[in-house]
Amino acid sequence: MPHVITQNCCNDASCVPVCPVDCIHPTPDEPEYFTAEMLYIDPDVCIDCGACIDVCPVGAITPDSDLTPEMAPYEQINADYYAATGSAVDRDTADEPAPPRWDMSAASDVGPLKVAIVGTGAAGHYAAEALLEQTDVPVRVDMFERLCTPGGLVRSGVAPDHPTTKQVQESFDRITARKEVRAFFNVEVGSDISHSELLHRYHAVVYAVGAIEGKRVGVPGEELPNSVSASEFVAWFNGHPDFATRFFDLSHERAVILGNGNVALDVARILAADPGELAGTDIAEHALDALRSSLIREVVIVARRGPQDAAFTSPELRSLIEMEGVDVVVDTEQLASRPLDDDDSPHRRFSRDLKLSLLRQAADTVPESDRQIVLKFFRAPEEILGEDQVSGIRLRHRKVADGTTGEETDTLDCGLVLRAVGYRGTQIPEVPFDEERGTMPNEGGRVLDSAGGAVTPGTYTTGWIKRGPTGGIGMNRKCAQETVQSLLADFVNGRLSTPTHEIEDLAQQLPDSFDLAGAQAIDMHEVDEGNRVDRPRVKVVRRDELLTIALSASEE
Repeated sequence: MPHVITQNCCNDASCVPVCPVDCIHPTPDEPEYFTAEMLYIDPDVCIDCGACIDVCPVGAITPDSDLTPEMAPYEQINADYYAATGSAVDRDTADEPAPPRWDMSAASDVGPLKVAIVGTGAAGHYAAEALLEQTDVPVRVDMFERLCTPGGLVRSGVAPDHPTTKQVQESFDRITARKEVRAFFNVEVGSDISHSELLHRYHAVVYAVGAIEGKRVGVPGEELPNSVSASEFVAWFNGHPDFATRFFDLSHERAVILGNGNVALDVARILAADPGELAGTDIAEHALDALRSSLIREVVIVARRGPQDAAFTSPELRSLIEMEGVDVVVDTEQLASRPLDDDDSPHRRFSRDLKLSLLRQAADTVPESDRQIVLKFFRAPEEILGEDQVSGIRLRHRKVADGTTGEETDTLDCGLVLRAVGYRGTQIPEVPFDEERGTMPNEGGRVLDSAGGAVTPGTYTTGWIKRGPTGGIGMNRKCAQETVQSLLADFVNGRLSTPTHEIEDLAQQLPDSFDLAGAQAIDMHEVDEGNRVDRPRVKVVRRDELLTIALSASEE
């Protein structure tokens, strides 16, 4: 019985090296990997060994005999991928070059390599994993997190109705619990401890701080109340302490989302969903209360380009279409074909055609519900309207008919506009930053003093702050491996300075910090509270309460 990869694939590719018959693609050493919506198993090659199931961090792989009705379409999707791109047997499956064996003779000192990792999201944990997996260089890793909980966007960015995706945190927790790793929570680098101070204590500092600030669209009215970044809204309903007190007016029947990536679809689902369905998730209590009284019945997702160029992935679109009590509305005229790029790879054509097929399915369905998510393509925001707060939006509409292109203007009444047009990072004091791209300038993970400039000694980066907001959770694994290879090469070749200060007294130097025991106490508290009300957890969102729970545990 062949195995099937299903919707919640995180792309971290842990399954690839354990497959004895190379039937899982695209692999991290294939160009298609970096644009892949998910990974796929070739059913004609799979030998049913189960090795991939054991290592998948999000439980996305299952035997075909165990597929639920919701998973069932993925059996055909996996098969169709290889029909479109070629059998796994015919692929060049040459092994990726093994990591180099490091000759320590040139290392700057004989003690362990001491690395500070700033950020405990996916990127930070994958960096720690890459350091610990190599056995040539002894390593000590200290992780620093400005919040009271680990996880980064796994906790505060993944939608609450995608609980299987959050299972990846379990594998991260196993990394943090290793004896070579310490964790310092409630520590903000640049405030509680400086970059320079870290370099005095560690051979290298790896910044894995992500990107949480939402990009702007640059139109009049963008500053109006209730015109906000989708990133803030996501952080709000996920219980991020920095955003828990935010207020969003949900008293209008229509909300508009600018952008059509997966974040836009996440936000649309949460706004349109029956709050009773969300009550069984880990959504923040304050958000659930607000959604229970929400009057929003229509969510409009606006995209500048056409459906062939949609930024969302087909698994997320399928999740949207399959929502109970919500209709996804697509105008058939928007799906009219346009000349396709003959240079598109089979991989790209497969992903595009799958999305178009799902959109046609939605367009052919007669709306029946009083809750709708409307997908509008070929539209660009021209102005957000309102005086005291958002009351509408004017959109420029590009129409293509009879081979000619024209423009019209649409005006939609709405009470909420959410920008889901991308994320950007924020600068850490003393660390170079590219304002234009919202990232740390780097080459192979080595931070540069400017774009194309000189290497900043001992300073590295990984994740979205390194490459920009592209790729999901699992893509950070390959990204971190590249950074760690650069760091190790610099260490063994004597390019890193020997630390001049000890790291053993850091807890005393950071009196407001707490360790892994404190974070585990918060986790147990939230799960216990969730058990009382039949929810996976009830998140604590106030920083003072989080600190009380954590510090009490650390003092025991």
